Amino acid sequence: MPANLPPQYFEAEKRYRLAKDPEDKIGALQAMLAIMPKHKGTDKLHAELRRKIAKLSDEAERKYATARKAGLYIGREGAGQVILVGVANVGKSQLLASVTEASPEIAPYPYTTKTAVPGMMKFEDIQIQLVDTPPIGDKQVRILLTNSLRSADLIAIVVDLGAEPAGQVETTLEALREARIEPSSGNHEEATPGSYQKKMLIIGNKSDLPGSSDKWEELMSRYSGFVPMVSTSAKEGKGLDKLKESIYKALDIVRVYTKAPGSKADLTEPVILRRGSTAMDAAESIHKDFQQNLKYVVVWGSGKYDGQRVSRDHALQDGDVVEFHV
Repeated sequence: MPANLPPQYFEAEKRYRLAKDPEDKIGALQAMLAIMPKHKGTDKLHAELRRKIAKLSDEAERKYATARKAGLYIGREGAGQVILVGVANVGKSQLLASVTEASPEIAPYPYTTKTAVPGMMKFEDIQIQLVDTPPIGDKQVRILLTNSLRSADLIAIVVDLGAEPAGQVETTLEALREARIEPSSGNHEEATPGSYQKKMLIIGNKSDLPGSSDKWEELMSRYSGFVPMVSTSAKEGKGLDKLKESIYKALDIVRVYTKAPGSKADLTEPVILRRGSTAMDAAESIHKDFQQNLKYVVVWGSGKYDGQRVSRDHALQDGDVVEFHV
């Protein structure tokens, strides 16, 4: 029996042939499997693709193992993972220490950080993971960090406002481009084929230094509107609340609280969702049975009135309280 494969299958196959990294190859193969019609004529092809995915998964796991052994892979925790990147001596470690309980080695000379160092930053009622990293200019470090950078929720480019911050941004962006990572534009048609679009934030550190205000203004005129930006001094503790808020906004997430029928809302552990998520998305994130058996949802916050019964595709807003009826 002929396979009768659709055009989309061959487009995915082309992506597979062009892909260099095992993760990219796996993604293309999974797309081919999803597109492929299921009948006797595709049984052998289906099995072959499964074998390739298994082999590439082993290869990808070896890459992760190498990164973990080198201390450059950190598992995701909290409401989001933010990786701090930049050239040498921009103050990433000081920044991490100023907003988390982490204790990275801090020194006035470059290349102090040798491994990835995580810390949890409290923002209101949630915890966000920040990860300090060695200078991104080191090629071997960049290679080992690639998987972490691609899977992060947000990449924060840290620059020293006492030096030449625009040049630091460009150097960092170029290093990220070598890992096929570019700032998310919100328009996939504008993305470079095969690239990973990531949310990014520029942090102008060392705002206490002489001349830093002028450098910040120059930086703002060049990159404002391109990615979110925030100025701070980790050493002096200036702008830290604004930094936390900027990180939270850049993650583009919302907090939703749950309420059992006849009970008070649980305001201690919010459900974290991507902005634009629906009531159905919230139900599915809690338990698949909710999604399968959901009859209706009542919402306090983004409805026309509190306690409104809404549809499954109702878009939830930050701070909403939802009550699921199954």
